[in-house]
Amino acid sequence: MTTAITRVLVGIDGSEQSLAAVRAAAAEAARRKVPLHIVHAFVWSSLHVYVGPVAPDLPATGLRHQAEDLLAEAEAEARKTAPQVLVGTHLIDGAATQVLLEEADPATLLVLGDRGLGGLSGLIIGSVAVHAAARARCPVLVIRGAGPTAGPVVVGIDGTNQSDLALGFAFEESAQRSVELIALHVRDGSPGRSDGLITDGQTLIDALAGWRRTYPDVVVKPEVVRGHPRHELIARSRQAQLMVLGAHGHDTFKGLLLGSVSQTLLYHSACPVAVVRATLPTNGVQRLTRAVSPRHSPGHP
Repeated sequence: MTTAITRVLVGIDGSEQSLAAVRAAAAEAARRKVPLHIVHAFVWSSLHVYVGPVAPDLPATGLRHQAEDLLAEAEAEARKTAPQVLVGTHLIDGAATQVLLEEADPATLLVLGDRGLGGLSGLIIGSVAVHAAARARCPVLVIRGAGPTAGPVVVGIDGTNQSDLALGFAFEESAQRSVELIALHVRDGSPGRSDGLITDGQTLIDALAGWRRTYPDVVVKPEVVRGHPRHELIARSRQAQLMVLGAHGHDTFKGLLLGSVSQTLLYHSACPVAVVRATLPTNGVQRLTRAVSPRHSPGHP
């Protein structure tokens, strides 16, 4: 059974990179006509750090108040990017990775910046992005590069079930963005490497057939090339507006993503990268009709 994406979730830490993620997440929510949830993980309480005002006459100096200000700034950025999107902000106690994984149900698209403020490992959004991409129950979109371009969506596939899920996500993104989709299989020529389940161009075309029927308006270009997956994907990212990859398991990536390839793309892609390991829609997106409150109390998303 597949699940439609019914909300977009974005994690923030106050960095410019996380604001870029907010803008991208707002654009995704607008394209999909779903609400946007902005989350800031408030780690200080779990570390038993005092978070109240510094002094009674300085009530606005507490760390929790500063966190609320970060959410307000992110909300304003989202509304400026996509005024029509319903936006909710959420201040939740806990470490960033744990909070985001708990919030990211299968019907969610999780959006993160590629790096953050630094200083504390639990708050470095780059580290969070890598762990979320490996463990989240939903697709994870990591915002990299200077921003959207006029290039195509590129999806890397190997013929497995996970790459089929990535194909579904990539077709949906191409349809939403009205751009060409390049379905790419890299036949690894390294000694001892298996080429996976895709053996030739016809096999790749057959793998695309079902999604082509679901998205007849998407122009898709299948390609089978030989080379190193990591090098080929990085090269393709320079002309793409989005790279889509399938993930296997919880902490490891197989198939097209051999060894360190997945992390290499997350760190070195010239464009945003989506890692997909959750169930996805087969007939477009569904609209979430319930209202989202403008702000939740801490610990209650």
